[in-house]
Amino acid sequence: MSDLIYPRSPREQMDGWYYLPRFIDKIRLHLAGKLSADYTGNFAHKGFDAEWLKHAGVSADTFIAVVRETITDGQVYDWVRQNVRRSPEQKETFNRWLLNRGREENDPALRERLRTRKVEAGLGHRDDIQTFVDFIDADEKRR
Repeated sequence: MSDLIYPRSPREQMDGWYYLPRFIDKIRLHLAGKLSADYTGNFAHKGFDAEWLKHAGVSADTFIAVVRETITDGQVYDWVRQNVRRSPEQKETFNRWLLNRGREENDPALRERLRTRKVEAGLGHRDDIQTFVDFIDADEKRR
């Protein structure tokens, strides 16, 4: 049995943001020394983590400190509601980008990266995996 703990799906939402609960899980796992090496390369400064921070207008150090100083998701939610002032339209822009990442027809390199990741994970036969969010959920055995 593996000791790997998967963070929540990128499709989970908090305060209208997709991905936020997953990022909180990754931070908590990191702080506990249990974040898998598979996730540390992009942790907080690359990938979806960095994109959420950019769209939310929060630094990685600040948000990690918030998660470190809270016990529950409700406390993080309260902090986000009070300190991340983004309109529903701004949140929707991020959510649309996140949920469609890898589907962009005008970015063949990105589509190839998704295809390569699928093949490497033994999921190359899965035509239903069209985005990186689909890939994450399949790779983490949620779909």
